[in-house]
Amino acid sequence: MKTILVDIAHTFFIYNHGIFKEMYDLLEEYPNKKILVTNAGSKKMMEKGIIDLPYEVFTLENDPSKSESEYFIKLLDHYQLKPEDVVYFDHIPECVESAKKVGIKSYFYDENTKDLDSLKQFLDKNA
Repeated sequence: MKTILVDIAHTFFIYNHGIFKEMYDLLEEYPNKKILVTNAGSKKMMEKGIIDLPYEVFTLENDPSKSESEYFIKLLDHYQLKPEDVVYFDHIPECVESAKKVGIKSYFYDENTKDLDSLKQFLDKNA
């Protein structure tokens, strides 16, 4: 069972609305561990109202950014995981590509269409 890495902003959490309930409900269908990933520091998260999240949060406060593969190398090291132990989805193509470069099975989630059916298919196949 793989750990599911979930982008926070514009994916799991929608500014001015809060947690995207339908996505939360989808993720709760999986018993897998979930980790929310972000570039934001705690101060920025507080400013945007990103508080009281249901899953653990991992950030390197943009040093490096998720668009750099080093971010995912550090994340894997922090949790003592291998690339094949996790799956990841994000709304930023560059972040998806940086995760793929280190061997993480990754999915581009389109924040505009909010296609949870396709996300579910990705998770069913890979998580």
